[in-house]
Amino acid sequence: MSQNNPRQLFNLRHPVHFLALGFGTGLAPKAPGTVGTLAALPFILLLSQLSVNVYVIATVVMAIVGVWICAKASADAKVHDHGAIVWDEVVGYTITMAAIPVSWQSLLVGFVIFRIFDIVKPWPISVIDKKIDGGFGIMLDDIVAGILALALMHLIF
Repeated sequence: MSQNNPRQLFNLRHPVHFLALGFGTGLAPKAPGTVGTLAALPFILLLSQLSVNVYVIATVVMAIVGVWICAKASADAKVHDHGAIVWDEVVGYTITMAAIPVSWQSLLVGFVIFRIFDIVKPWPISVIDKKIDGGFGIMLDDIVAGILALALMHLIF
């Protein structure tokens, strides 16, 4: 079994793998993190119709459950933070858009800013990415990237 082929490591019929892989978007052959980030759009569009409190509570729940989802999927695949695991990106982009008026412009700018923080990993994201293992580590660097992107979004919008 190839350690690099996500189709051999994960089973989309398994509910945890299905969520961890962003409903299958993490299986994209190129840039799975970027494609997987798009899986957040339904959550953002739905939650933005509700109160900010509900948005925040739902996002916190997504993050907490995400620690377990990412840990389980990584353990099942026997690969720490496989690129196909994109639930962390889903949560990070959802954080980025908290209390931001939704428009195609804000969604695009938020997407780009979050992806830059997630890919470049400036301090403290880089330290978290290197030093913290397990599902918590997989989630935390994207949570921090989302928080930094959220701060920048609030300055812009």
